[in-house]
Amino acid sequence: MHNPGRRAVVAGLGAGLACSAGLAQLPAAKSAGITRLDPRLDRIIPPTARIEVLAGGYTWSEGPLWVPQGDYLLFSDVPKNVVHRWDRTNGAKPFLSPSGFQGVVPATIREPGANGLALDRQGRLLLADSGSRALVRVDLATRRRTVLADRFEGKRFNSPNDLVVTRSGAIYFTDPTYGLEGMDESPVRELDFAGLYRLDPDGTLTVLDRTQRKPNGVGLSPDERTLYLALSDRDRPHILAYALDARGMQEGVRVFRDMRREQDAGLPGAPDGMDVAPNGHLFASGPGGIHILSPDGELLGIIGTGKPIANACVGEGGNSLFITASDQLCRVPLRTGA
Repeated sequence: MHNPGRRAVVAGLGAGLACSAGLAQLPAAKSAGITRLDPRLDRIIPPTARIEVLAGGYTWSEGPLWVPQGDYLLFSDVPKNVVHRWDRTNGAKPFLSPSGFQGVVPATIREPGANGLALDRQGRLLLADSGSRALVRVDLATRRRTVLADRFEGKRFNSPNDLVVTRSGAIYFTDPTYGLEGMDESPVRELDFAGLYRLDPDGTLTVLDRTQRKPNGVGLSPDERTLYLALSDRDRPHILAYALDARGMQEGVRVFRDMRREQDAGLPGAPDGMDVAPNGHLFASGPGGIHILSPDGELLGIIGTGKPIANACVGEGGNSLFITASDQLCRVPLRTGA
């Protein structure tokens, strides 16, 4: 989920939005707009909906998170090491600066800021802190930081990237190498894999998968029995679905959505961040923008801005989809309960 290095991974998977004969499923793909591929999309996004640009000028916007207590949105500018706050009255303003690495950023870190954001069950902010190479909790009132985890089996994480929280308070998160200068070849890298983890409230840390090359965004189904993982991997531009047992542990994995056709058509971006709606459909970034997917993985439509899109989240009581699109923060209206 970013930086000139991370952003190059995403943007490099498609230099421009294009429609080709090989992508017959997208006969009306737009560089900026909403491409409707299935009538069911009208029950999610009104037919008259348009993309609204709320703010801009960022280096790489990421990690949108709606905060119900206060009615505002938080989102990251990872390279700038800032988390911004947006609301309808004041617009977008810096909220946490620095958001990730505290102090002078060493040359070994290429993504100093926080990336993915979430709330715990007490309403505290959780950060996938790429720069500090840790999972961090922040009290929204006092801004006090608490490190929840920064090592696996005594070795420092690579650069935590995205996270999702269960009703019990457990945290699933990814730990690719995007935040390290040199990424996989970084001299400060200590782990020899990019993991998908679960951190339980008692501090127990479990690695669920250590086999993926470029794990990125994560999401959780409403019944918490499926964990979704996006792979920003040109050879495997997939969203995976992990079946979870009653304890929340992996008991199987399958390809939920293969985005190779969109990638091969030259659409900009890659599988990255996502949000799962209460009724189970996904808003998942990928080549061309935000892919709206049914709970069965069917592509209903794509929201495109003409730029690689990092992430999205549902907010304002289910009435809005907020999108972090390269240097912009955007909004698309939703039907309530979509």
